[in-house]
Amino acid sequence: MAGIRDIAEKAGVSLTTVSNVLNKKKNVGAETRQKVLEIAKELGYTHKEQGGIDGKRRTIIVSFSDFDTLYYLDILHGISDYVSKQGYHILICNGDDLAHYSDPDEVCGCIILSSLIQDYQVLAVADKGLPVITLDRELAHPMIKAMIVSNYEGERQLMQKLVDEGFDSFAFLSGPNTPDNKERYTAFRDVLKENGIPFNRNDLYEGDWREKSGVQAARLIMLRDKMPGVLVCANDMMAIGAIRHFQENGIRVPDDICVVGFDDIIISRYLGLTTVSVPDYERGFLAGQALLNILDKSGDYETYRIGARVKWRKTALGNRG
Repeated sequence: MAGIRDIAEKAGVSLTTVSNVLNKKKNVGAETRQKVLEIAKELGYTHKEQGGIDGKRRTIIVSFSDFDTLYYLDILHGISDYVSKQGYHILICNGDDLAHYSDPDEVCGCIILSSLIQDYQVLAVADKGLPVITLDRELAHPMIKAMIVSNYEGERQLMQKLVDEGFDSFAFLSGPNTPDNKERYTAFRDVLKENGIPFNRNDLYEGDWREKSGVQAARLIMLRDKMPGVLVCANDMMAIGAIRHFQENGIRVPDDICVVGFDDIIISRYLGLTTVSVPDYERGFLAGQALLNILDKSGDYETYRIGARVKWRKTALGNRG
């Protein structure tokens, strides 16, 4: 089935222009408008009006791929609380099923958060003319709005405070190769460089966001002649795994090594994990609001950045923070 990308290529115009024509916006010249409509008809593309406040289709897709990651629950709660009050329903699917369920005859929009869902899968949904909210990446497409966390700023605050407290030996437990992880690692390295603190590549460990990879990193760290002063983890689940393994083997946190994370999932608060707190419930609530605003023509596709701030707890500075 032809999408708006096919129309744009054949018409020699931008995706934004095609989107504006199909959505009946008045900022396109008559000649270009006619050309786009003729090509759309030629390619067999039928644009479905999105089901807004008065529309019939009131189902939105929420697509994740890793249901083991606890912080999705807060996001889902926020999305559900907003859209359900507006009379909309949620269909949850994973990345493999995304193409199947993103039928413009059945659903009116999509919210995506998963490092396992590839960019081309997200773009394919938007090419069908469905508005998409992405919570983990920015993609150049007129039907995609990014609502992303200010990872870099949050990680910088965390790192600079640790350096100011006198820590000068760090290890980093990375997540998968995602935009979130890249921003967090870049902030980590920038603060060390700015403060003249060397970083050995042997102190970079690779994880996959899951608790088990935190356990594995802790095992490797314990084999070193000298452990770092701080293990900086790219998310909370890996930090929790590392803490558990350290404690099971007589390594005291934070007395022998500090451990910090990123996300502030519920269990982190009970474990006293120092972390960068992302307001995930509010993040989901705002994503649902943004999508419905687009559907009723009052919203836009401008990127929205969500702030994050450090929560100091006992695994790093304790009451000193």
